[in-house]
Amino acid sequence: MSTGRTSARAKRKPATRKPAARRKSTAKRRKPGTRRQAAVRRRRRRLFRRVLLSTGAVVILGGLLALIPLQLAHDPAPVCIDEPQTFPEAGIEGWRGEQLENAATIVRTAAALGFPREGEILGVMTAMGESSLRNIDYGDWETSGFTNPDGSRTTSIGLFQQQDWWGSAEQRMDPATAATLFFDRLGRVPEWQEMEPSHAIHRVQINTDRDYYARFQADATAVVDALSGPCD
Repeated sequence: MSTGRTSARAKRKPATRKPAARRKSTAKRRKPGTRRQAAVRRRRRRLFRRVLLSTGAVVILGGLLALIPLQLAHDPAPVCIDEPQTFPEAGIEGWRGEQLENAATIVRTAAALGFPREGEILGVMTAMGESSLRNIDYGDWETSGFTNPDGSRTTSIGLFQQQDWWGSAEQRMDPATAATLFFDRLGRVPEWQEMEPSHAIHRVQINTDRDYYARFQADATAVVDALSGPCD
C-alpha cells in the first residue's frame, strides 16, 4: 500500500514557475509610463480643441466688430425736414438740393393747414409735374408757347405754375404762399381723398391730362416719407 501512494506522488508534476529571465522580459514589455503618456496625449488634444474654439470665437467676434462700421456706413443718416443740411446729398429718388427744400416747404405747409400725408403727397406730386420742384419765374408760354383756351398767353409761374387769377406774382413766387393757395383749393374739392391722386390734382390745376401727375406719385411718396421722420 505504501508503495502505491509513493508511486502516485511520483506521478504528480510540481508547479512550474517562470524562469527569472522570462519574468524580467515581461516586465520590460510592460512600460510603466504608458498610461501617463496616454493621459498626456489626451490633455494635449483637449488643449488643442480649446485653442481652436478660442481662435474661432476671436475670428467670429472680429468679423462682427468689422461689420458694425460697415453697417453704420450703409445706414442712412437721419433727415430733419427743418434742417436742409441733413438732406442726403445723393438726393431722394433723384430729387435733391433746392428741390428737396421746396418739397419740405410744401409738406410743412400742408401739415400746418391740417392736411394728412395723402394731401402732402398730392402737393409734392403737383410741384414735381409743374416745375420739377423748382421755383421758376416763367411757365408754359415761355417754354412751349402754350395759351389759355381763350387764346391768351399763359402767365404761370412758381412751383405750382399758377396763373394771374391765383394771386399776385409775389404770392405765386413764394413757395409757402403758393402751396397754401394750392391746398386751399384742394380742400374745396369734394371727397378728394377718395379720388385717384392725379385726378384730384387735375380738379385743382385744370390741366389737359388728368392722369399726367400719376407718374410722379411714387417719387412724391418717397420724398414725403423721407422728410416726415422725427427731428431729434
